[in-house]
Amino acid sequence: MRWDELRDADEHSRTSAPALFATSAVTTRTFDTPEFRGMTFHEVRARSLVNRVPGASRMPFEWTVNPYRGCSHACVYCFARRTHSYLDLDTGAGFDTQIVVKVNAPELLRKELSSPRWHGQHIAMGTNVDCYQRAEGRYRLMPGILTALRDYANPFSLLTKGTLILRDLDLLRSAAAITDVGVSVSVGFTDEELWRTVEPGTPAPQRRLDVVRTLTAHGIPCGVLMAPVIPFLGDSPAQLRTTVRAIAAAGATSVTPLALHLRPGAREWYFRWLHQHHPRLVRHYEALYAAGAYAPKWYQRRITRQVHELAAEYGVGPSTSGQARRIDPATPATPAAPTGTEPDDGFESGGPWDAGPGGAELGDARENHCTQLTLL
Repeated sequence: MRWDELRDADEHSRTSAPALFATSAVTTRTFDTPEFRGMTFHEVRARSLVNRVPGASRMPFEWTVNPYRGCSHACVYCFARRTHSYLDLDTGAGFDTQIVVKVNAPELLRKELSSPRWHGQHIAMGTNVDCYQRAEGRYRLMPGILTALRDYANPFSLLTKGTLILRDLDLLRSAAAITDVGVSVSVGFTDEELWRTVEPGTPAPQRRLDVVRTLTAHGIPCGVLMAPVIPFLGDSPAQLRTTVRAIAAAGATSVTPLALHLRPGAREWYFRWLHQHHPRLVRHYEALYAAGAYAPKWYQRRITRQVHELAAEYGVGPSTSGQARRIDPATPATPAAPTGTEPDDGFESGGPWDAGPGGAELGDARENHCTQLTLL
């Protein structure tokens, strides 16, 4: 694994920036439990956590937090697969099973939010891989992260496919009482047969919609990122109607459709899956994505129009963001100077503000060492 060559800079300047940490500063663990069997966790102590989105990005936010790299959701289309190649890990099964964990994320975020150079800008989470993937059940990084954001009244948003977010419902509610909190759940389709093969490590679509239902019932408005809409497999008028109707029934405040896109890393893995499960569609995909990673504009516009018309029919309207509230003067109010540049800065499900990759963002591990542990 290429830990030594990771740099604290964007992709274009990686060769001149110093390495973030050495190979000897990584602890590698395996857990002999059914939910983690076949998975490896690389624990690191990051140098920075709040990362600036590269200037060329099309995202509507500037700062992100990603406590994990790699994702056990194993979505075959995930754009973030390419980031694993920076570690000399493969972008297929390696991305699904080799998970990098920034074990000092909560304490580091609190430190960065306390810096006088930080002015409380919006922080987006779930922009690379899911913060509520399976590993979060063991490492429990998000409660500390959410507590820090709440304590500094720092506005933030979350995108997830994970039902584990409901564990942190009380923290979300307390944060929403003092600052802007946005939550979106990713549900691109409700077809269970398609889900089982294309998103094998995720909760079922209906369980994700139950998350939407629960959050809204507890006063946390929740939108749905209807992504990805998968050509030829999940994009028929009947399928779109079924999905939007289910989203509306769950009480979503908004629905945003996004057609599948296939960047390098994800493209190869997705086409391998396509050859195995739907070989008759391969030539259709080659034609549809002949010009690059994105479906043609005419296709994207068609999907957007159909979904918006269905959303209007079922009464799903755009969400409205409230005013950010001030924290009590007695509470520390001047948040942190981020130092990193985030490489993996598009949404985990091939999101709407998908930017090109930069460098790697991993920090140094001062006290960890490289070892292989099997916990029985």
